[in-house]
Amino acid sequence: MAKRDSFLLRLSPATLEAVRRWADDEFRSMNSQIEMVLQRALKEAGRMPLQNEPGPAAKNSVDLPDENG
Repeated sequence: MAKRDSFLLRLSPATLEAVRRWADDEFRSMNSQIEMVLQRALKEAGRMPLQNEPGPAAKNSVDLPDENG
Protein backbone atom coordinates (compact mmCIF):
# COMPACT_ATOMS: atom_id res chain seq x y z
CA MET A 1 0.00 0.00 0.00
CA ALA A 2 1.23 3.49 -0.80
CA LYS A 3 2.55 5.63 2.02
CA ARG A 4 0.00 8.14 3.27
CA ASP A 5 0.81 11.33 5.13
CA SER A 6 -1.36 12.73 7.87
CA PHE A 7 -1.96 16.25 9.14
CA LEU A 8 -4.32 18.15 11.39
CA LEU A 9 -7.32 19.74 9.65
CA ARG A 10 -9.33 22.39 11.47
CA LEU A 11 -12.92 22.88 10.31
CA SER A 12 -15.84 24.86 11.63
CA PRO A 13 -18.42 22.74 13.43
CA ALA A 14 -20.94 23.36 10.64
CA THR A 15 -18.50 22.25 7.92
CA LEU A 16 -17.48 19.21 9.93
CA GLU A 17 -21.10 18.15 10.42
CA ALA A 18 -21.90 18.68 6.72
CA VAL A 19 -18.93 16.49 5.71
CA ARG A 20 -19.95 13.88 8.28
CA ARG A 21 -23.51 13.70 6.87
CA TRP A 22 -22.23 13.57 3.28
CA ALA A 23 -19.78 10.78 4.13
CA ASP A 24 -22.52 8.82 5.90
CA ASP A 25 -24.85 9.21 2.90
CA GLU A 26 -22.18 7.76 0.60
CA PHE A 27 -21.04 5.04 3.06
CA ARG A 28 -17.53 6.50 3.36
CA SER A 29 -15.38 7.47 6.29
CA MET A 30 -14.95 11.19 6.78
CA ASN A 31 -11.30 10.84 5.81
CA SER A 32 -12.21 9.11 2.54
CA GLN A 33 -14.89 11.69 1.81
CA ILE A 34 -12.51 14.62 2.33
CA GLU A 35 -9.86 12.94 0.18
CA MET A 36 -12.39 12.27 -2.60
CA VAL A 37 -13.61 15.89 -2.55
CA LEU A 38 -10.04 17.22 -2.64
CA GLN A 39 -9.05 14.90 -5.50
CA ARG A 40 -12.13 15.90 -7.51
CA ALA A 41 -11.41 19.61 -6.97
CA LEU A 42 -7.75 19.15 -7.94
CA LYS A 43 -8.69 17.32 -11.14
CA GLU A 44 -11.28 19.95 -12.09
CA ALA A 45 -8.71 22.70 -11.50
CA GLY A 46 -6.14 20.87 -13.63
CA ARG A 47 -3.78 20.50 -10.70
CA MET A 48 -3.87 16.71 -10.28
CA PRO A 49 -1.58 14.83 -12.68
CA LEU A 50 -3.01 11.76 -14.34
CA GLN A 51 -1.75 8.56 -12.75
CA ASN A 52 -0.69 7.16 -16.13
CA GLU A 53 1.06 10.38 -17.13
CA PRO A 54 4.85 10.08 -17.19
CA GLY A 55 6.74 12.07 -14.60
CA PRO A 56 9.00 15.03 -15.39
CA ALA A 57 12.06 12.82 -15.96
CA ALA A 58 10.25 10.74 -18.59
CA LYS A 59 8.95 13.84 -20.39
CA ASN A 60 12.47 15.24 -20.71
CA SER A 61 14.15 12.02 -21.76
CA VAL A 62 15.63 11.62 -25.21
CA ASP A 63 14.93 8.55 -27.31
CA LEU A 64 18.25 7.06 -28.34
CA PRO A 65 18.52 4.91 -31.44
CA ASP A 66 18.90 1.20 -30.83
CA GLU A 67 21.74 -0.94 -32.21
CA ASN A 68 20.02 -1.35 -35.58
CA GLY A 69 19.61 2.25 -36.40
